[in-house]
Parts: sequence; structure tokens; C-alpha cells
Amino acid sequence: MKRRVETITFEGHTLEYSVAGKGAPILVMHGGHSNCYEEFGYTALLEHGYSIITPSRPGYGRTSKEIGQSLASACRFYVKLLDHLQIDRTHLIAISAGGPSGIYFASYAPERVNTLTLQSAVTKEWLTPKDTEYKVGRLLFRPPVEKWIWKLTSSLNNAFPRLMFQALSPQFSTLSFQRIKTLMDEKDIEAFRKMNSRQRSGEGFLLDLSQTADFSSKRLQAISCPVLIMQSVYDGFVDLSHAHHAKEHIPDAALCLLHTWGHLIWLGKEAAQTDSIILEFLES
Repeated sequence: MKRRVETITFEGHTLEYSVAGKGAPILVMHGGHSNCYEEFGYTALLEHGYSIITPSRPGYGRTSKEIGQSLASACRFYVKLLDHLQIDRTHLIAISAGGPSGIYFASYAPERVNTLTLQSAVTKEWLTPKDTEYKVGRLLFRPPVEKWIWKLTSSLNNAFPRLMFQALSPQFSTLSFQRIKTLMDEKDIEAFRKMNSRQRSGEGFLLDLSQTADFSSKRLQAISCPVLIMQSVYDGFVDLSHAHHAKEHIPDAALCLLHTWGHLIWLGKEAAQTDSIILEFLES
């Protein structure tokens, strides 16, 4: 995917970002373990004439972790990024663990946001210290351990892509692999391999774990732009209650429950529906 990657410095802190395409801008808050090189869902948007701006969220890529001392602090820097790019208003997409960032930004700077789309997004308190996943996440995805975890994962994925997809895809779904096989597309294996090759946690994922309780339902209620909530009914990574929570608290939000095979709603035989739904929403 053709894009330019740059950094800017505000108040002594670095913000990394990428820009792909030309046209009406979309600001993307990527998910956990990702960065400004995210790709899921981009192709259809670029083909339909949108430009996509993806900042590496605090602690990810080359973005300073200090920018993310709070969601409010991070959003102040996102406003500065839009000013730097001379963008007055933008569509906003928030993915997975990037959900809190998108929700906070839409309520923090409503004059800069045309629409908000939540995709498989965290919308309330997520993993807590009592959860096994939280404990494992803090153990495996802290620097410098995360670097070697992702190197090992990438090496195994490159060597055994089909086997690794079979082993890891059920973590993203409530379905067994036998059921996933009936819903997946053969291209999913390569997309999954590429995902695991570009992912790193840096210090970003620990920030994500610490900030999911940093905003309340009042932030959802304060959103004034049109909102689309998208999540698979088979999401095994972010509980479906997050989508219903957002629907309950965001005024006039539209909820779209998908039947893709799991958390990665851009994969599988139903992926084209994911693209068509968001394009219809943006163009309306």
C-alpha cells in the first residue's frame, strides 16, 4: 500500500503518522499492537476516493508515550496533527483498543469530526487487573519482552502461515476453527500473516490497558456526530456488550452486527459487506 510516513514534534514530543490516498480525509485510531502502517479496511476506502490519516497512537511506533499520559492529552495532539495537515474536519474510525481514543476525540473536538465509526471497538472498561488476559498482557507485551514475542510470532507466521492461522484465529472468535473454516476466505491466511509481521506493542499496549476505564458513559453521550457501530456477533476478543453499550449511550447511533468469523471484520467471505456498509454510511 502506497503511503507516506512522517513525524512531527509538538512540545518536545514526537507524533508519527501516515497518509494514504487523496480525497475526503478519514482519521483512523488503530487497534492494539498496531501503528501507522495499519491496513485493515483501507483498500475499499482508498478506491472510493478517501484519504486516510493514521497516527501511531502514544507508545506505538515512533510516537512518544508521553503524549498518552491521558486520553485528553493525546486528543490535544491529534488536533495539532489536523492543524498541521490543514484539515478542518474529518471522518473518524476507531478500531478495537483504539475505541476509547476515538470516542474521547469525537466528544473532545466535535467541531473537527464529521462522523465516527466504531469497528470491533472497546467502548467501556475492558480488561482489568483481575482478568487473566490482563495479567498475561502485562507480562508478554511489556518492553523489551514484546519485541521478542513479535519476532517469534512473525517468524513462525512466515514459515507456517496456514498452521499459525489455524492455531491463532480462534483467539479472535467465539467459533471453533472448524466453523471458522466455513466462513473464512483463502486470502485471510495471507492477511493474517502480514498483520502479525507488522505488529508491535511498544509501550502502547500497556497504556491501552491502563486507560480503558479513563472515560465514562458521559463521553459517549456527548458525541454529537453521526455514529456507526460495527462488530461481529462472533467477536472473541472484544465482548459484544461493548457494541450494545455504545448503542445504548450514543444518541441516535446505528448498530450493525456482522457475521464475519470474528474480531477482524475485514476478513472472511462476508468482508465485502463490511466495506459496503461503511462506504454507504460515509457517503450518506
